[in-house]
Amino acid sequence: MMRRISMAARNELVAAVAKRYAQGDRGERGRILYEFAAITGYHRKHAMRLLRAGQGNGRSGPRPSRRIYDEAVREALIVLWEASDRICDKRLRPLLPILVEAMERHGHLQLVPEVRSRLLAMSAATIDRALGDIRRQGGTATRRRSAPSAAIRRSVAVRTFDDWDDPHPGFVEADLVAHSGPVARGSFVQTLVLTDIATGWTECAPLPVREQQLLTQVLGELRKLLPFPLLGLDTDNDSVFMN
Repeated sequence: MMRRISMAARNELVAAVAKRYAQGDRGERGRILYEFAAITGYHRKHAMRLLRAGQGNGRSGPRPSRRIYDEAVREALIVLWEASDRICDKRLRPLLPILVEAMERHGHLQLVPEVRSRLLAMSAATIDRALGDIRRQGGTATRRRSAPSAAIRRSVAVRTFDDWDDPHPGFVEADLVAHSGPVARGSFVQTLVLTDIATGWTECAPLPVREQQLLTQVLGELRKLLPFPLLGLDTDNDSVFMN
């Protein structure tokens, strides 16, 4: 079996014969190519490209850095990660084009074309590596644990409007209506709305803040106003209900 030469020796061989290959006639170039391919183990097409270029493949020394995402790309990625509530890399990757377009449209982000294209070309694994330092600084490098309410959520049955099957009065749906206007930021009043499935009877009460203890107290007062006993309470998965 022929012993393969090292990568450094292959690169030296390219440098030694490339000039002779370029100056030779067709017959001589064929002989040089045949010998070069036999010694290096390269495919003829690849060997031909190396001899025409006059240089090796650049892998003889320490491997050059393959990192193409500079600090501007990383900073933009951190902004998008924060805007997405620090979701994981696998969920953030398909969301990037939507986030970038929306944040640029609303003036929250301005990217030069090169940074934008590099950002959108990042894989989930590269995103994970790029966010490694900022996650460690923020104490979010470890996998997020399930919230205490996760067991409660799993124990609550899910049903749709079609599952009621003509219920008795007393089974109500609960919802919160936010009075925040066009911007859901800061403090604002919310209204707790209870609607009976059978009769449509509705009771409403204001909540100055989103807080579970306050909601429980308000719900207790609304029970006294209902013209029938409260038999069941159906909510969405809002944390103020499911906590």
